[in-house]
Amino acid sequence: MRYSKLSQSIKTSLIAGSILTTGFSQLAVAEEAGAEGKVERIEVTGSRIKRIALEGASPVTTVSAEDIKVAGITRIEDILNDMPAVFAGQTSGTANGATGTATVDLRNLGPERTLVLLNGRRLPAGSPSAGGIGADLNQIPAALVKRVDVLTGGSSATYGSDAVAGVVNFILKDDFEGFQFEYQTGMYQHNNDHDEMQAAVAARGFENPESSVTDGRSEDFTIMFGANTADGRGNVVAYATYREIDAITQDSRDFSACAMNLDADGNRACFGSGTIPDGRITDFDTFDFKVAGDEFVPRDGTLFNYGPLNYFQRPDKRKTMGMIGHYDLNDNATVYTELSYMDNRTVAQIAPSGAFFPDGVNIYCNNPLFSAQQVKVLCTDRGLAADALVEGAFIGKRNVEGGPRQDDRRHTSTRYVFGVKGEINDSWTYDAYVNFGEVSYVQTYENDLSITNIARALDAVKDADGNIVCRSVVEGYDTNCVPWNIFETGKVTQEQLDYLIIPLYSRGETKSKQVSGYVAGDLTEYGIMVPGTSTGLGVVLGLEHRKEELVLRPDRNFQIGDGAGQGGPTAPVAGEYDVDEFFTELNIPLLEDTSFVDNLTLELAYRYSDYSTGKTTDTYKTAFDVRFSDSLGVRASYQRAVRAGNIRELFRPTAQGLFNWVDPCSGASPTMSQADCAKTGVTADQYGRVPANPAGQYNAVNGGNPLLEPEVSDTYSYGILWSPEFVEGLDIVIDYFDISVEKAITQVPEGDVHAECVAGNADSCAAISRDPNNGNLWIGTNAITSLDRNIGFIETSGIDYDITYRYDINDLGSLRFSLKGTWLDKYSTQNYPGRPADDCTGYWDRNTCEVPVPELRQNLATTWITPWDANITATVRYYGEVNEYTKDANNVVSDGPTTLKAMTYFDLAATWNATDSITLRAGINNLFDVTPPLVPNGPAGEANGNTYPGQYDALGRYLFAGATFRF
Repeated sequence: MRYSKLSQSIKTSLIAGSILTTGFSQLAVAEEAGAEGKVERIEVTGSRIKRIALEGASPVTTVSAEDIKVAGITRIEDILNDMPAVFAGQTSGTANGATGTATVDLRNLGPERTLVLLNGRRLPAGSPSAGGIGADLNQIPAALVKRVDVLTGGSSATYGSDAVAGVVNFILKDDFEGFQFEYQTGMYQHNNDHDEMQAAVAARGFENPESSVTDGRSEDFTIMFGANTADGRGNVVAYATYREIDAITQDSRDFSACAMNLDADGNRACFGSGTIPDGRITDFDTFDFKVAGDEFVPRDGTLFNYGPLNYFQRPDKRKTMGMIGHYDLNDNATVYTELSYMDNRTVAQIAPSGAFFPDGVNIYCNNPLFSAQQVKVLCTDRGLAADALVEGAFIGKRNVEGGPRQDDRRHTSTRYVFGVKGEINDSWTYDAYVNFGEVSYVQTYENDLSITNIARALDAVKDADGNIVCRSVVEGYDTNCVPWNIFETGKVTQEQLDYLIIPLYSRGETKSKQVSGYVAGDLTEYGIMVPGTSTGLGVVLGLEHRKEELVLRPDRNFQIGDGAGQGGPTAPVAGEYDVDEFFTELNIPLLEDTSFVDNLTLELAYRYSDYSTGKTTDTYKTAFDVRFSDSLGVRASYQRAVRAGNIRELFRPTAQGLFNWVDPCSGASPTMSQADCAKTGVTADQYGRVPANPAGQYNAVNGGNPLLEPEVSDTYSYGILWSPEFVEGLDIVIDYFDISVEKAITQVPEGDVHAECVAGNADSCAAISRDPNNGNLWIGTNAITSLDRNIGFIETSGIDYDITYRYDINDLGSLRFSLKGTWLDKYSTQNYPGRPADDCTGYWDRNTCEVPVPELRQNLATTWITPWDANITATVRYYGEVNEYTKDANNVVSDGPTTLKAMTYFDLAATWNATDSITLRAGINNLFDVTPPLVPNGPAGEANGNTYPGQYDALGRYLFAGATFRF
């Protein structure tokens, strides 16, 4: 039969470890077992009804353990991010805005809409901090993974809330016997040969890195032990892992050695931040000075290069350990448990803190730290009295003397699963379990300055003895204050820094409790079947209770926003909710062995959810699976999925933060008209004088909303599975998907709030608070407010394809080819109901689309399965071109000035079974050291080092080698 040949092809190819192959599980059939030919039934991701094959009406992609090993991956998120349907979430390349976690984002719908399972059961929220709500993949021990099932499209009827974009289910080994030790090491190598960026760096007087760099070393150790019980009725697998990854800073690559933007002629140039190390005093209008020696001189465009010290790859230390066990109490009951522990610590390093033009700083003309020249330039020449307050003056000073800011984040997770499953009789099985997960969070933010202490340290006077002291010392409300002498080059001392630098601490935890049980029945023996078929209905009936808790406890300095480099206060969050659910599934064979179809199966599923927040939801699924022959099948499905607001979205208070943008009303020549800018609060006198932030970051006020409605999604999928008989070894799977999310929970991009105001939305105009003096939106508390809300919709559609071909080359073994890709037809977001949607397909930008959304992503893997116990895999990864998304006031979209060209990467890897006990592997990813496309003034968080490190291979070629020893 074709199924049998296909199944054998799959098993061989999985052994070969072809990178990112699916195993073509959709058509594979399980091997026969036992003398009577009884087939084994297994549970497949997307349904709790066990079946005889890894197939179903919903498209599931499988990544095997061999795929992970041959790719040289120590971070599980890296191999997922290479899949065409996956966009990068939190990765090791995130610095500014890092949560310290690793997340997966299916279909670019956000990590919060991707449900992550471990052996079919939920993981807890990854972190209580902002952006960390998605499950942390650091909890997954890569060496213990048997396979990863990726189901794209809604699956809430089966698994509950959050499965809007789909499900990623990590299946661990639970039947290992013996002792195994694994070691893997890797590092990056890059040749710095980007002529444009080297010229830009040199033109600014910055230092270019060495021509060849080797860095970012990683090491991964795994010990695994497994044993069967003496009576053969049980098995226990215990494991422990340790991973350590070195940091990489941006000054090691020529394309990230400075903060890059485009000059007036469209050429790459080094830009940066207006908060400079020299010290700066300005009103952003009539004067703008920097410190040179003991004088004020014109700033003349001086900027600070904030890039070099930023981490391009965060350092990381991770420990995991755990145990998986099961024991057959009798023929009808098997008890099982999963115990796991993870401790992960990483540091995100960014440029030094400083005085970022804070409000509340009083500068008087008689400040004793001023030289005579400074008094003359700042005060006398401007007609101010000797003791006058310099009104409207702002101070900027980068704390290069104190070093970079370091955000030290540690997550410690524990997870316990206890369950019992078994057969009630030949027709009915059951499974019941409790699943506890908890993540403890510790954050220590170092080298930030106190806004309060900056104001006091800059307000210097002379005491009765003629000593220069802080005014607060003379008046007695802060006797520890030390004047900060930024008005003379080289006069900042350690004593001054000790007063200014404050520690910032935050603690928190997330908790998840899941109690679930269901019975599954095969009703064949009861005769409950469609006439003309021999297989009865399959049914699942289940109940589930789940409770989610989250607490974030920042210290007082975090809460009052006293950290100068934080962008605003960090608000505490505390909340919980629980949900009671009923779920059911039906698998109905409609036709069997007819003249035109081999079988036609209908799959139905339903879940009712009752939340303690007063919301109820209904989710359901209808799917058809048709097999015309052993070589041809089609499938179609419709799924209604939901996502209730998570605890942060529901309960976090409002607080000020930062967002990426360019204010169209700023600068000497605003891109927006005076009339339109007036709607957003810019006066006629301010127009043409609103200061722009060179760093491209503006203030936002964000917060949760307890009145949020659950968002609702509809997923349609149609697919064909074809193994043409005239081409032996060829298998083709093509699936169309269409996912729409109504009442999507998110905050409206602040730039869109501004655009809506211009379009006449009064509520949006009320959300914009400009500075009354100069109209800025980035200094002090001036901001755009955008709280979480149910916006219009998010919609994405396209085609996934998976084509595999196996060709025997006689005595030389065989070749296996696998082409996997996603062609994206649409990715659009409607941020306001009734307003035009933004279609980001083929685009990137700083505010609306942000990350690149290429039309085409695909991987072609070729594996030579040699007859010498060695396999060689070559992979070509393609990431399509994207243009800059630009939209005018009339909602007309055009291509902006920056196109990120298509990227093609080549990987090469080999495995060798040296002995029965030893397997060796080595490889090179990004073989030709392709430099990533560069993003001018990229959005902080998503972009880093002038590129998107989660989307592209940012660090050069990656070399790895590893070994597995089994005893």
